[in-house]
Amino acid sequence: MSRDVWDPAVYGRYADERARPFFELVARIAAERPGYVVDAGCGTGELTAALARRWPEAFVHGFDSSPAMIGRAPAGDRLTFSVDDVTRWRPGRSVDVIVSNAVLQWVPGHREVLARWAAELAPGGWLAFQVPGNFDAPSHALVRELCLGAWRDRLGDLVRPAPVDDPAGYLDLLAGLGCRVDAWETTYLHVLPGDDAVLSWITGTALRPMLDRLEPGEAADFLADCGALLREAYPRRSYGTVFPFRRVFVVARR
Repeated sequence: MSRDVWDPAVYGRYADERARPFFELVARIAAERPGYVVDAGCGTGELTAALARRWPEAFVHGFDSSPAMIGRAPAGDRLTFSVDDVTRWRPGRSVDVIVSNAVLQWVPGHREVLARWAAELAPGGWLAFQVPGNFDAPSHALVRELCLGAWRDRLGDLVRPAPVDDPAGYLDLLAGLGCRVDAWETTYLHVLPGDDAVLSWITGTALRPMLDRLEPGEAADFLADCGALLREAYPRRSYGTVFPFRRVFVVARR
């Protein structure tokens, strides 16, 4: 999927929930004084700036395929940003730390990307990424059913197999390339406020390919169909809507 049409405001609606896995991932990187740190698929750059604060002597670069996202990125003396794609990006020099937060699930063949990134690390360098692992959850399974059912003619070709591995798959890949690997998974129980909370969440992520395809009137009808199914699967409670979200984390050192 192309991320260049993403709406930063929609994606940032649950910024705190989306940021938590990033900080838990970065906490496992034990690099002390890296010189060059890269945030691959950095979005609007707020979390990239957090990397610059974490390593105050490092030159930190973030890139994203969305000009709208990069247009909102903060400036800084040691902080730069560019529009680029994870499948084409080359660092131009060895990298001490590469971080990628919830991006690689959009990249077919991202195992090859990971292998290339591992090869471009400096000796002792770190590669850390996390990806959603909830593609069998109702939030995704019900959307697939819609796309292959009532919306098959318009959206059926957008359905694809689960795009990510489990932790063991990534461990095998990167350990086989000579890295020392820490891989795990976590299921968060997000408590989301408001009506149609899960629909609101996936409008900024999983539904983007469908909404980009549909005309405005069609998109409204499709969202109504999704909302009806999701309200049943994720009933709202007095304190909010519970949204279980599994994520896969990997930290590898060359």
